[in-house]
Amino acid sequence: MKALFLALRSVIYMSGFLLFFGWIALLVRTFDQTFGVSLPAASEMPGAILGVVGAILVLGCAGVFISRGRGTPAIFDAPRAFVAIGPYKYVRNPMYIGGLILLIGFGLYERSISILFLTLPLFLLVHLFVLFYEEPTLTRKFGSSYQEYRGAVRRWIPRLTR
Repeated sequence: MKALFLALRSVIYMSGFLLFFGWIALLVRTFDQTFGVSLPAASEMPGAILGVVGAILVLGCAGVFISRGRGTPAIFDAPRAFVAIGPYKYVRNPMYIGGLILLIGFGLYERSISILFLTLPLFLLVHLFVLFYEEPTLTRKFGSSYQEYRGAVRRWIPRLTR
């Protein structure tokens, strides 16, 4: 029953984040209309594919947080147990990567160069958040196990060899 409640909370939080960033992306898209710029129609299919890949990665991360971490993806309801399996075995921040891939896919699907440009400052903000809040918090919370994990797994780009 507890896992079901965690899953429900995760769905609610993730829906809120998706709606918020979707709303921002659609606001930014108006710059395309203002300047008369758009991507070619051929970008729609790769955009749809990237959107699905990003969504699958985000959902997979949420599933790991629920099942193994006993928490949700939200910062205010974070996992209680350290998670280093699934996508987290290859890269430390797969949920952010999945979200950015989803946003890039949305930008391509909407044929919006403005949405694509939005990913750059958003990535910078996420990177700063990870550096100055998330990593110090995880180090305090999980200690040496997180330190060892940081040494073995890269932050953004997976290692090609183990």
